[in-house]
Amino acid sequence: MNTANEIIKEGNTTTERALILFDKLEIADLGFMLGRWKGTGLHTNHPMDGLLEAYNWYGKEFIDPDNVHPLLFLDRKNHIFRVNPRWIPLKLLVHFTMSRNKITKRVFLAMKWFLKTDKTTAKIRMMEYRGKVSATMIYDNLPVRDIFRKIDNNTLLGMMDLKGIDQPFFFILKRENNSQQNRQKYPDAEQKQEEPRTSRVM
Repeated sequence: MNTANEIIKEGNTTTERALILFDKLEIADLGFMLGRWKGTGLHTNHPMDGLLEAYNWYGKEFIDPDNVHPLLFLDRKNHIFRVNPRWIPLKLLVHFTMSRNKITKRVFLAMKWFLKTDKTTAKIRMMEYRGKVSATMIYDNLPVRDIFRKIDNNTLLGMMDLKGIDQPFFFILKRENNSQQNRQKYPDAEQKQEEPRTSRVM
């Protein structure tokens, strides 16, 4: 069985092995999540493998439990901008064969001024999934949840649970160096918790 570090280094594994690793990892509390994180995909032969990266995905930013920027991208000048997930047709892109080519990427970046937002579009809560209560990001306007488990003090394994797609999508988040200080601003972050819910077990 590959270790977490080996899987991260390789950048790919099977869904079954990713689930085994996910279940073994420690939970992440809300205070741990605060700050900006850089994301990379963990390929498991999922329809979304490589999709976010094809559009210059950068990562996520957790300001406090009620305010999250779930989709950060890089523009043509490598400046970070925040995208409103409402305008991202995930299910369509998953099945659209042209969604990963350079032309579609150029169109996406050209639409930056329409897609971007300064408003937060998600929140995080402690929720139960696969037998553990851990930090979970809930989109404001999409039937999507991202559940997080801690690999180490600066690395997370994320699992996207998208309604209508049974196979979970996995990704890695690495904490930005200057984001640790944000945890000190919200000492009560760990208190935000919804009633534990049991999601389907893959």
